[in-house]
Amino acid sequence: MKELDYTKIGMRIRQVRKAKGWSQDELAKKCGISMSFLGHIERGTRIMSLETFVGICSALGAGAEELLWGVANPSDSLLDMWEPLGQQAEQKKTDSYSTYVRIMKSVAEIMNEA
Repeated sequence: MKELDYTKIGMRIRQVRKAKGWSQDELAKKCGISMSFLGHIERGTRIMSLETFVGICSALGAGAEELLWGVANPSDSLLDMWEPLGQQAEQKKTDSYSTYVRIMKSVAEIMNEA
């Protein structure tokens, strides 16, 4: 099973944030967390909750796969397996629920690799 590398996840969050031209303070406010906590997340020194991760994905408009593994496109086989949820996620890409669904699909994919 793949292990999460929180330092790399934080680095990817920082890269996407900077590409948008946002400060840590801007992203933290959009996510409802403190700037200090966001700094820890970006350095990989603190582990965020799934709820916080969903908020960061939504605020950045980034997929869970992109931030977790550096993969820009979700797995088609996983979307086919969960077709009703996949269709809903396609219709509401910016919705935090759809982001949550994509995160859960990524987790399921990781667990299937074990």
